[in-house]
Amino acid sequence: MGFFSFLGRVLFASLFILSAWQMFNEFGEDGGPALSELIPKLAIVKRHISSQLGVVVPDIDPRHLVAGMIALKGLGGFLFVFGSPFGAYLLLTYLALSSPILYNFYDYDRDESKVSHFLVHCFSSWG
Repeated sequence: MGFFSFLGRVLFASLFILSAWQMFNEFGEDGGPALSELIPKLAIVKRHISSQLGVVVPDIDPRHLVAGMIALKGLGGFLFVFGSPFGAYLLLTYLALSSPILYNFYDYDRDESKVSHFLVHCFSSWG
């Protein structure tokens, strides 16, 4: 049973480790494609937080945010493979912080469901 537990941890963590490795290789001087994808989404999050809470969100350098994502995914994945609960907490922190930024589910109106329109379009193209 111990081998299958280790194998499951390796397979699960490999998603995060390989993603962190790809982001690290593409980072470069300009921050890579992750930075260009993150900048407009970060602006939406800042605007939403400012409108809901009425406070000004301080400017965050998106390059530092991408570097933090790489560190959380990479270190968390490696620690998770070796059975450390701290690695699982790092991966959980990454998912908790990045999900609202990358998937702006709060930006949709209750009456208008863009997700259902997307799913209808996606499934109608299958058959």
